[in-house]
Amino acid sequence: MRIATAEQMRQLDRTAIEERGIPSTDLMERAAEALAQAALELAGGAPGRAVCFCGAGNNGGDGIACARLLLEAGLEVRCILVGAREKLTADARAMEARLAAAGGKLEPFAPDDADFAAWSLEADVMVDAIFGIGLSRPVEGDALIAVHMMNTCPVPVVSADIPSGVETDTGRVLGAAVEADATVTFTLPKAGHYVGRGALCTGKLTVADIGIPADLAQGLDCPVRAVEARDVILPRRKRDAHKGDFGKVYILGGSVGYSGAPVLAARGAVRAGAGLVTVGVPAPLWPVAAAKLDEAMPCPLPAGKDGQLSLEAYETVHSRLEGCGVLLLGPGLGRGNSTAAVVRRLMTELPLPMVVDADGINALAGHIDVLDGRRGLLTVLTPHDGEFARLGGELSSGDRLGAARAFAAEHGCCLVLKGHRTITAFPDGAAFVNTTGNPGMAKGGSGDVLSGVILALLGQGLPARQAVPLAVWLHGAAGDLCAAEIGEYGMTPTDLAEALPRVMKEHVE
Repeated sequence: MRIATAEQMRQLDRTAIEERGIPSTDLMERAAEALAQAALELAGGAPGRAVCFCGAGNNGGDGIACARLLLEAGLEVRCILVGAREKLTADARAMEARLAAAGGKLEPFAPDDADFAAWSLEADVMVDAIFGIGLSRPVEGDALIAVHMMNTCPVPVVSADIPSGVETDTGRVLGAAVEADATVTFTLPKAGHYVGRGALCTGKLTVADIGIPADLAQGLDCPVRAVEARDVILPRRKRDAHKGDFGKVYILGGSVGYSGAPVLAARGAVRAGAGLVTVGVPAPLWPVAAAKLDEAMPCPLPAGKDGQLSLEAYETVHSRLEGCGVLLLGPGLGRGNSTAAVVRRLMTELPLPMVVDADGINALAGHIDVLDGRRGLLTVLTPHDGEFARLGGELSSGDRLGAARAFAAEHGCCLVLKGHRTITAFPDGAAFVNTTGNPGMAKGGSGDVLSGVILALLGQGLPARQAVPLAVWLHGAAGDLCAAEIGEYGMTPTDLAEALPRVMKEHVE
């Protein structure tokens, strides 16, 4: 699903109103209808009570119109103005007049009013329409009190457009934000619904059509997208295919003490459909890998006394890469000097598409020129936040999406920034936000399985723009399946790999 920015949405509204002649109050009424429907669902229908917290801007106008619709549906409604009356927009004033005509009233917010607090505690639903997509400063004053009230009352909350306090384009929380049970956004979703703490504040997201002409919305250039189930399509295999048609891939990983990482990556690659999977490991690990891997082909490589790759491993790996389509560098390799030197030499001298994970990423710390030298070649990096910081990625602002896009553009790579709502960014500014996954995946080895899935889909010939975001989604969906079947506490990375075929089966066309 395409994701719009705050400025794009403002421009859409202006164009629809000024060039297409659509009354702004008509757009507001349709927004209110969708908001009221969501509020009624949370309240369990009428009769009941609703509290609508409304700002002075047009987001508040949506809330005022929603209050009227809830009143007309049979609910008792308190419509509260959180802001200065003199700052009410023209459209918000028009909606206040319609509310009054229906028998309602726009009341000033009185946080010290004990009767209002008691009445609110008995409400069935609260509507958050204080701030919309234009908020750019920390929430304070009465608005902060109202946000706190919504977050502490045992009453479900629906937010208009985006939870008040969430920055639209980054998902950052500006001081405090409403923790909504549901959010109704208009025309297109925004990044703040999916990334950062905004993703945790949004609740169930509904995208409502409020009458913006379809051609205007479709004409937006939206380089950021959310990956959802309907976007995940895998090609059906030809009946006369053979193993060579599905990719010959190579995994370079492992060291003494970290034998599981390359094994898990290989299982992920096999389960994701790779035709031939070769696993190069230091010679001391070869018996372990050979015992664990039936479908992949483990190969011993020269190693030093520390159980990590020696410099001589480069020539052996280089000779075995003939005919391979994609190389995965890093799972469990360790941080020895010889290992890092082998990684950097492979990245420098081989034009193969590469997936670089874990200690492959660590080998680039302080050597970002090696990555820059691969500009024009496909290099997929899969760091978590700590690894990203070691590469020079900047996350202090809280804008993970912006940081991922900036890094991918600066260094000419595909960046998979792992975490809640993993972000896949490409050098041209395109980015994909994942929508699957759960806390049960937050354990060692999950990332190794992911790197194997990415490797497999690339090895099967899917374009990177398709393969990488799909791999991230499938990996998270497999985790969600495991969580549903055995729970988040006990699920393991091996369970993830085993669940992949069942998830992938549902997305073959």
